[in-house]
Amino acid sequence: MSVKNHKDFFSWVIGGPQGSGINLSAELFAKALSRAGLKVFANIEYHSNIKGKHSDYRLTIGQTQPRSHDDPIDFLVALDEETLCGDLYHQYPTHRGLSGWVVEGGGILYDSAIGNMEDRVEKRNIHLFPMPYLDVLEEALRELGKVNQAQAYKIMKNVVAFGASAGAVDFDFSFLEEVIRGGFPERKKHLADMNVVAARKGYEYARREFAKTLNRKFHPLPKEKRQRQMVISGTQAVAIAKLRAGCALQTYYPISPATDESAYLEKHQRSYPLVIVQTEDEVSAVDMASAAALGGVRASTSTSGPGFALMPEGIGFASITEAGGPVLCLYQRSGPSTGIPTRTEQADLRFALHAGQGDFPKLVLAAGDIQECFEMTFEAFNWADRYQMPVLLLFDKHLASQMVTLPPFPVHGLRVDRGRWFDPSRKNGPYLRYALTEDGISPRSRPGLAGGQFWATSDEHNETGHISEGVANRIAMMAKRMGKEPKALSEIAVKYQYELWGPESAEWTWVFWGSSKGVLQDAAGLVSKKVRLLQIKLLHPFPREAVRKILSRSKKTICFDQNYSSQLAGLVREKTGLSMDSHVVKYDGRPISRSEVLAAQAAAQRGTERIVVSEGRVRREEEGIREVRDLVRLRENSRRMQPTPVPIPPGYNQ
Repeated sequence: MSVKNHKDFFSWVIGGPQGSGINLSAELFAKALSRAGLKVFANIEYHSNIKGKHSDYRLTIGQTQPRSHDDPIDFLVALDEETLCGDLYHQYPTHRGLSGWVVEGGGILYDSAIGNMEDRVEKRNIHLFPMPYLDVLEEALRELGKVNQAQAYKIMKNVVAFGASAGAVDFDFSFLEEVIRGGFPERKKHLADMNVVAARKGYEYARREFAKTLNRKFHPLPKEKRQRQMVISGTQAVAIAKLRAGCALQTYYPISPATDESAYLEKHQRSYPLVIVQTEDEVSAVDMASAAALGGVRASTSTSGPGFALMPEGIGFASITEAGGPVLCLYQRSGPSTGIPTRTEQADLRFALHAGQGDFPKLVLAAGDIQECFEMTFEAFNWADRYQMPVLLLFDKHLASQMVTLPPFPVHGLRVDRGRWFDPSRKNGPYLRYALTEDGISPRSRPGLAGGQFWATSDEHNETGHISEGVANRIAMMAKRMGKEPKALSEIAVKYQYELWGPESAEWTWVFWGSSKGVLQDAAGLVSKKVRLLQIKLLHPFPREAVRKILSRSKKTICFDQNYSSQLAGLVREKTGLSMDSHVVKYDGRPISRSEVLAAQAAAQRGTERIVVSEGRVRREEEGIREVRDLVRLRENSRRMQPTPVPIPPGYNQ
């Protein structure tokens, strides 16, 4: 494993079984660091079962804003043995644990009940911090008058470990107490007190036993240097943009990772003119949103790959009826079929481009970071209304679940554009909903508007909306609808189509889309030679001429795709006729890291065309079988491990 870390950032990771509270600990720590003026990038990896399987949450911390993670770990907090050594109690182990990723001079905080780790950690110059989690928790509970109850409250071990890790890096406890208390309403003050005391006991233990060991310390910035900032996830940014844009109907059927967005909207819908509907399936979700958009309502639906597979007919209906939307948010995850439900991937690009029978207009865009999640979601409703077509926004699990520190979104310049509407006072003859206008956009009406009655059908129709199979009418209507795509391409601001960084003289141009943005921006500053970055945001209609012009002037090109088949590279070649010199792909369900980008660049320098990256390095695909067998042999040759303390469902790779 490569353990070269970015010197400006500190990587803190907490791992344990799902259901043990790692989410709470990591997110509280992120908020505390943010209030102290530090910058955070946080990302979580978790299994698709509810409890028991391993999860880990990583905070990348710095005084400047990190935009990505790296594989090396500076400080590891382990709530169980699996976090350290892997799932070697399984018949078919899947990982070796995280202790091997800890950098030299780094630290590992773990439960001393696991036993001696001296002979089980790969390097000897790593600081091991064994801590009796339950004993410290017992001390905290005793202070609260709850004697001999540590086993009953063992779920709070994560709070003890959370406090201890802050103590080990000498972080000011007052920030921890502030965020802990802020997470509980006044009526649950007793729970806040319990968590504060447990965290303080862990903090004091670490200050007493470990604090002098680590070289890295986290001290708050002076008050005058602290910027106003928030800690926000991708799904929250999308949801807030929908509220700002005036979305009046959100439909969904629960599916990971899209559900978090609708759940966030449900918490706030009473404060806005918004209705959230959990439908019986994804067919109903898209049909309800499309019908609402046809009726003049700003409507949206959110889903992931398996749910999107049920939606193409509804999208086609919205397009042929020239509804003002809906805005459809597609959160990509690993496929095919159910695939790896809680892991990330960018493999639905071709699916989104071609979902639905026949030719019909639509917009397909992909955000690259959380700021773009907000901006592009807001504008998507304007585009849906203006061009009267569905808008597909592509995100992925990594972008959905990551949390970053950002200044508050600028909202003063946001403008709602509802497009072209029928005005009864200027009526001249019968209202023609699908009038053949020069630019292909006909004034819309809404139910109940006097004089604005119209027919809507999923069949081909004439200007009135009545079904027509006439040859001339078909040619006219197809030209009318499809002509809206070049109009949109000419009018949508360039910053929503593509973005370009770096000198034209750079030897390499990195081409990418989606959530690879942050890691490529961070990695670009670490390579020995200057590189140029081209982010493609508008994927349909494709900004063909602009991309062709940029790439034709590039010396050498690398395309980064988080899928198996280099889908963006294929799309670029299809639209521009230009091939990439190298294709970097990652499809193991985990987001690409800085180490992997640097390893891929080195391989491209050697002339490698297809470059597969995983676990911090370039790898050969045929290694997979050997590594599966190596893990089984490792289990057979290791001492018996204790299974996770949180029960795993029967039959789940026992």
